[in-house]
Amino acid sequence: MLKGLNSVLCFIKRPVPQDFISCYLCTYARHVKPKKSKGVSLRKKGHFVDYVEVEVCGGKGGNGMLSFLSLPHREWAGPDGGDGGHGGHVIFQVSHNIKSLSHLRRLEKADSGVNGKTKQRHGKNAEHRFIEVPKGTVIKTENGSFLASLDKEGDIFIAARGGAGGKGNHFFLSNENRAPAVAEVGAEGQVRVVKIELKTMAHFGLIGFPNAGKSTLLRAISRARPAVSAYPFTTLNPHVGMVLYDDHEQIAVADIPGLIPGAHLNKGLGMDFLRHIERCLCLVYVLDLGLGSQIGEQQQQLEISPSSSPTPFDQLTKLRYELEQYQPGLSRRPSLLLANKVDLPGAERKVEELQAKLKEERGKDKLEDQHRSILKVYGVSAKRAIGIDELLHELRVIYDKNHVLSQDG
Repeated sequence: MLKGLNSVLCFIKRPVPQDFISCYLCTYARHVKPKKSKGVSLRKKGHFVDYVEVEVCGGKGGNGMLSFLSLPHREWAGPDGGDGGHGGHVIFQVSHNIKSLSHLRRLEKADSGVNGKTKQRHGKNAEHRFIEVPKGTVIKTENGSFLASLDKEGDIFIAARGGAGGKGNHFFLSNENRAPAVAEVGAEGQVRVVKIELKTMAHFGLIGFPNAGKSTLLRAISRARPAVSAYPFTTLNPHVGMVLYDDHEQIAVADIPGLIPGAHLNKGLGMDFLRHIERCLCLVYVLDLGLGSQIGEQQQQLEISPSSSPTPFDQLTKLRYELEQYQPGLSRRPSLLLANKVDLPGAERKVEELQAKLKEERGKDKLEDQHRSILKVYGVSAKRAIGIDELLHELRVIYDKNHVLSQDG
């Protein structure tokens, strides 16, 4: 019995190749279907926030006491004024329980110290104000200068220091001055404006044109409940959903607001949209297979004429162009092509044309680097739940390859 146990322990202690870990996770880890929503009344209000400007104010120090003690049979007992307490600091601390910055207020202020009292009683120091923030939070000054990057659990940053407490007149007692009639006022706390943003808001970001089916897809794979409607720009703020797996691993998928041509020129949601994409580790291009059949006001907003019948490859080209114009190299991140609405007539033919076009362009030397990050093309229908299992499996494969192993290495 002991020999068998020792052999097992020896096997566990052996170094396991990363390729084996990736293969094991991708083969045996299966996603867990999200549970039903608990009800409208229990849903959390508010949107996902990944950037906010906060004015932080340290607590004011307590004032020192100016007092002279009088005792029976000793009328001039001397100065007895106590010192004031120190003001509290405003401290940001990393916590794994927080995923968003939506709980931060525009003004975060610490408590002030207690004033000193008679009989040499010092005022109480104020408690520091600890504010929990997600892992990967970056703090900058109002001018954009870097202050701190909170990357590990328990990391802290003192954003605003509290003021020192004032000294009472007993502090100034000396042989030369036996009756000091002076006491200090507590110092004001530090006040400044800081910019707080998340370095990474999600592992995967769903990007595409308005009404491409991003919100519907997020509802199908997680418990997130973004609004779904037939008009463009239904999603004005990013929504993040968690995809669960049976080995207790969680993958964050973000529904990014819709993109239109000219977003790098601040058209539509503009820079806000592109800033959200910048904070995603991997990109999922959601291509609308039914965009060519849509006419009217929506196509005018997308600056696409009805006669042009944009193909999925045209959508991909415009999406990658906007990303490159905003930040060179952004479109080269690990990515996945998702052809949505395969249940529409003629959708399979469009998927085949997209695969053929990508294969043709990969053969050209001038576009080889541009399309190298694209892994596979998947045809799904978020509304009909077609191809969802294959998609979730592929998301885990990309996650293990680009997230887990990169941290181990």
